Amino acid sequence: MAPRVVEQRGLWFEEFEPGTVYRHRPGRTVTEADNVLFTTLTMNAQGLHLDAAYSADQPFGQRLVNSMFTLATMVGQSVGQLTQGTLVAQLGLGDISFPHPLFHGDTLYTETEVLDKRLSGSRPGQGIVTLAHTGRNQDGEVVGRCTRTALVWTRAAGTGAEIG
Repeated sequence: MAPRVVEQRGLWFEEFEPGTVYRHRPGRTVTEADNVLFTTLTMNAQGLHLDAAYSADQPFGQRLVNSMFTLATMVGQSVGQLTQGTLVAQLGLGDISFPHPLFHGDTLYTETEVLDKRLSGSRPGQGIVTLAHTGRNQDGEVVGRCTRTALVWTRAAGTGAEIG
């Protein structure tokens, strides 16, 4: 008997169901090194991310995790479950907000709700899916939200089967 082979992949277009919520685990505990590296790699010299003395005198009393790191991690946490190997392209991000800061040592947990889907009118074998990502810290406080529009393969196109 041949061994069972399981290949991790995201969802084909047909598998996305509006209203379904996916909780992505494990969470990601953010370190000072993560924040400093991301902030300097992206040339963001904001003192709120890099300068502990300056940040101590600001409203939150400590350095904030770069919100673009928060956004990228929220999207990244969804990839393995939703779009790994089935994504054609990311089409856009919208409705981005950060209602509560993320701090060094916080753990980010993300969930994604499928808002909508439709077949592409111009790209046979592909569909457009709209997702809503919500990131929370370990205390359940919402630290980020965004919508994401993705172009994904249909099952037939993604497996090399005839599209008919």
